[in-house]
Amino acid sequence: MMKFLTLLVGLILMSSFAQAQDSVVVVIELTDSKTDEPINNAQGTFAFNGDNLLKASQSKGIITFPTTKGTTVEANITHPLYDGISRTLRISKKYSDDSIFFSYEMNFIRVQELDDIVVPAPGIPTVVYKSKRLHVQDFEILEDGRLVLLTYPKRLKKGSELLLYDGSRVINTFSVPGVATDLVRDYRGNPHVVCKENVFGIHVNKNKISISNLDKDYFTRYIAPIVDTNTTKMYFSTFNPDYPAFEYFTYDQLDSAYSRIVGIEDELMMELYRAEYKWVDVRTKLWAKNREIQTGIDAEIWVGANYFTQSIYYKEVYAPLFHRNDSLFVFDYYKDKLYTYNANGEKLDSVAVYHHYQPKRTGWKKHLIQDQTTGEIYALFDRAGYTYLGWIDTKTGQITQQVRLDKRYAEHVKVDGNYVFYVYREFESIDKKHLWKERLPYDFGAGMVSLPNGDEVSEE
Repeated sequence: MMKFLTLLVGLILMSSFAQAQDSVVVVIELTDSKTDEPINNAQGTFAFNGDNLLKASQSKGIITFPTTKGTTVEANITHPLYDGISRTLRISKKYSDDSIFFSYEMNFIRVQELDDIVVPAPGIPTVVYKSKRLHVQDFEILEDGRLVLLTYPKRLKKGSELLLYDGSRVINTFSVPGVATDLVRDYRGNPHVVCKENVFGIHVNKNKISISNLDKDYFTRYIAPIVDTNTTKMYFSTFNPDYPAFEYFTYDQLDSAYSRIVGIEDELMMELYRAEYKWVDVRTKLWAKNREIQTGIDAEIWVGANYFTQSIYYKEVYAPLFHRNDSLFVFDYYKDKLYTYNANGEKLDSVAVYHHYQPKRTGWKKHLIQDQTTGEIYALFDRAGYTYLGWIDTKTGQITQQVRLDKRYAEHVKVDGNYVFYVYREFESIDKKHLWKERLPYDFGAGMVSLPNGDEVSEE
């Protein structure tokens, strides 16, 4: 028996020694091709042995990861401010050292070369659409670059029109049946016009615009909660404006399995919300208890939803989810955290965020927007009527620069392709409201804003 155990231990030790001899650490150094400075926060995707590994460059522009000798690694490295690089790393079985070094230079993106297009300097506003007859109330940018405009001649409640606009001329128009308020997108990126009684889906077929009727309650219950989908998964939230907590879930459409991504709760608001039950009269308490018996929902929640939400102290919970390439980003402002998840809803990283602190001083508007082309995320601030956009570095959670829009009291601010679009009427004038745009001082490349199939992402 002792001989057998000795032999077994020896075999295990020999196997471990052989495996240790075959292992190697890959070290990649990234530098700026002009300044030779290290490039931090570059995102690398490394495919080898049937797996995909995500790594970001740390201080001194270094990426490290372990692998085995005799492996071929397909490396794709990207950075918002640099041209991406793709390399094939072949590690010989005969390599003797325990580390192997690679050094690459990345080119900083300084200009965007466009044929026959004049690119204005950042901060100079230009008019996208104006009319002597129509005001612009809201707009949506389509995938092909054309715009859907919600317009009205005098008063929005007296009638509105949808325009299909290609940047130089109105291609088609459609009168909205109902009192329109604004335009929204669903999880597929399709625009809808929201009216007081109904929601109409907007359809663009070549050069023709049309609408289809949707029940507003159906849209609110079953479409609005869905954040996004891909081929196999659906991402949705349980958000209710009358409850200070909700959760994000992923639903696998292949095996009908639900998986919780993260829960969001404003703990202070929840404490006040439930405490409202203590101060209502006896009749209201009896009503709430009866509802609890009928539905199983706490009496405190019934009172909070029907009474506390009507007070000036109640604030809706705000924790948006965005996706870019193969990552999900959740801003949990109640824990001062930005969480990063993969496409399966598995947590990858978290960083601290503080740009929501001292909103009266900073002008924080409790509103984030995402560039529909690049996928970059911006925070909106308002100081003295001027709108400021702060680009959020999702690797650090920091805003290092805020860009002020030229026009004061801009409305319906949206970002697409490093341009910011907004509705504006000249201050203290009787002019119509026009659609404007300004170029941001960034040259981010196009990102995969729609989630890829499964949990993979490819870069050219």
